[in-house]
Amino acid sequence: MGLSEGRHRSPELARLIEVRQAVKHYESAAGVFTALNGVSLGIDPGEFVAVIGKSGSGKSTLLNIIAGIDRPTSGEVFVDGTAVHSLRERRIAPWRGRTLGVIFQFFQLLPTLTVIENVMLPMDFCSTFPPRERRERAMDLLVQVELADHADKLPTALSGGQQQRVAIARALANDPPILLADEPTGNLDSQTAGAVFRLFTDLVDAGKTILMVTHDADLARQVTRAVVLRDGEVVDEVTNHRPSLVGSD
Repeated sequence: MGLSEGRHRSPELARLIEVRQAVKHYESAAGVFTALNGVSLGIDPGEFVAVIGKSGSGKSTLLNIIAGIDRPTSGEVFVDGTAVHSLRERRIAPWRGRTLGVIFQFFQLLPTLTVIENVMLPMDFCSTFPPRERRERAMDLLVQVELADHADKLPTALSGGQQQRVAIARALANDPPILLADEPTGNLDSQTAGAVFRLFTDLVDAGKTILMVTHDADLARQVTRAVVLRDGEVVDEVTNHRPSLVGSD
């Protein structure tokens, strides 16, 4: 992919995701709230990184500025060479559709579309695959998440775990190199959460890079690296699955 508007690759930039001194302020009637306070984070291709911390620590804000859903007040965010912090508004959604798969806690499936139509939607939006190939690709992804038999059902006919697997298939529709998951198991029972997590590890083994926000300390112990946020700052990084640092918040 050639350099274009919003792509300003620094000579020293080698990481797939690079957040540099990101600050995010929100103004409210109660005053200014600092969600991120000088956060720097680098993620390499093929890593499975968890961001953990208590509510209000800045986890979701960090994911949102990486995804271009929100912009930092100051600092820089590079994703696969694209300067996300300076990307023009009209270019953010197409860029996101091709580069990132985003998975939410509450699935965010469109209730009036069938399962397979939900999975096809990103391909329709970004035109990443010829129209004649999209349904077949969507079905292949549903096979991968073991839901091919439910392709023509509406999402409301599926369990929570099944809907989350549909959301994962949808996130993979355009074959993005990166998946961002915001509390993807937070609305699931422990057994179903474990099944979703195993699907994530299979995707990492297949070459995807995953950044996951989670409150689940057991899952955080099983990733490549866990980044601990507190009051908008990175206060620790955990490698080799040292459970004493991931705590129970």
